[in-house]
Amino acid sequence: MALAIELREYTQPSAYIDSDHPHIQALAAKLSNASASARENAVSLYYWARDEIRYNPYSLSTERHHYRASQVLAQGEAWCVPKAILLAALCRAVEIPARLGFADVRNHLSTPQMRELMETDVFLFHGYTAIYLEGQWVKATPAFNVELCERFGLLPLEFDGLQDSIYHPCDLAGNRHMEYLNDRGEHLDLPFDEMMSVLRQHYPKMFAALGQLSTEEQQHDRWESEVSS
Repeated sequence: MALAIELREYTQPSAYIDSDHPHIQALAAKLSNASASARENAVSLYYWARDEIRYNPYSLSTERHHYRASQVLAQGEAWCVPKAILLAALCRAVEIPARLGFADVRNHLSTPQMRELMETDVFLFHGYTAIYLEGQWVKATPAFNVELCERFGLLPLEFDGLQDSIYHPCDLAGNRHMEYLNDRGEHLDLPFDEMMSVLRQHYPKMFAALGQLSTEEQQHDRWESEVSS
């Protein structure tokens, strides 16, 4: 596929979108077909990222390496931003231009546990993948795996490579679901420092819980080291 110079950087590996990692390369090659169009391959990559990496909103991490696509693939579960990073990496691995987009959304169906932890139903820095196909950038949102949608009565997000795949405003029963509040633009790679600064400022209770978990994990690691020595 012949690409304009301004698009080539969106096919290259970057700090978090490590599309040159051998595991990313191998998976992208397995899921794509050299005789298929870029759009057909992007659709295949989308559905794999959507359904094979389980959505877990409680997997938020403050560690940079957890946001590398190869690490997301190894973990097998993630929230929307890491899943978008993985999809971007799979696309870039087969020379399909991809970048990351972010928006603020209100989840009207957020669980009580998540609302208590976040102290709001507004999710800042929701992540999606923007993929360049057939002369245009198209939004793809691989966040919610199909099993999760079936469990909670949500409409799965489909992707055909022609139209934006973004959250539905209502669920299957007609209840209000997702409301887009603010567009944060699209980026060549993850703006990690900016994202973490915004999330820390708006979700202090969640980050306090993350800090406590990190301390407990460090103590457990030290205990295991002492026991095995």
